[in-house]
Amino acid sequence: MADELVHAERLSPNFNDRKLPINMLVLHYTEMESAEAAIERLCDPEAGVSAHYLISEQGVVTRLVPEEKRAWHAGASFWRGHRDVNSASIGIELDHPGHGLGYRPFADAQFEALVPLVARIMKHQDIPRSNVVGHSDVAPARKIDPGELFPWDRLAEYGLCLPKPDSLELGDPFDNDSSFYLAMERFGYDITDGHKAVEAFQRRWRPEKIDGQIDGQIRAILFQLLLDRDRGTAR
Repeated sequence: MADELVHAERLSPNFNDRKLPINMLVLHYTEMESAEAAIERLCDPEAGVSAHYLISEQGVVTRLVPEEKRAWHAGASFWRGHRDVNSASIGIELDHPGHGLGYRPFADAQFEALVPLVARIMKHQDIPRSNVVGHSDVAPARKIDPGELFPWDRLAEYGLCLPKPDSLELGDPFDNDSSFYLAMERFGYDITDGHKAVEAFQRRWRPEKIDGQIDGQIRAILFQLLLDRDRGTAR
């Protein structure tokens, strides 16, 4: 297998055909004891889950499902009108104990392997930065991965996801919580469970405080994100 970014291949039987063109990339953590255990599960027909790639904490990239196929990584999820996120996305699992087994910072070797892989996928599939998201973004009621310690800011420095707004031009424009929820939905989130949606937003955009409460800071962040998108600077 001649691929400088992929070090191993262990093809999973857990995939099917896509029904949508690819326009998203979803990052997960495995929340398992080891990369080997995670690969076994992602290749187990009875488990019924998979991803396109898994990256170990040592930076070893394993391909599990060809990109042109629909891997089963997102489950019940939603992002920007898509309810079949699996059909529209590439899924990357990061070997990590997760919140259940001892949450900790992500390994540098893993991140260094992730960057060129994400860059290649985004270029090849023409995925916008705004559609590089975490599992918690697309399934806020169910998932919290990759979590508040994932280095989104470092990924943004490479132009591989949206950065947190560095200026909040107009402050807090929302009159009430209902208008904030509608704005969240406009940005892409499923707001069926409003509290969980706010937690997911905070986890991604204001990870230092995750309480599910709508406050002036997150209202200002969301408004700036929408402004940037409307200006065409957030692709």
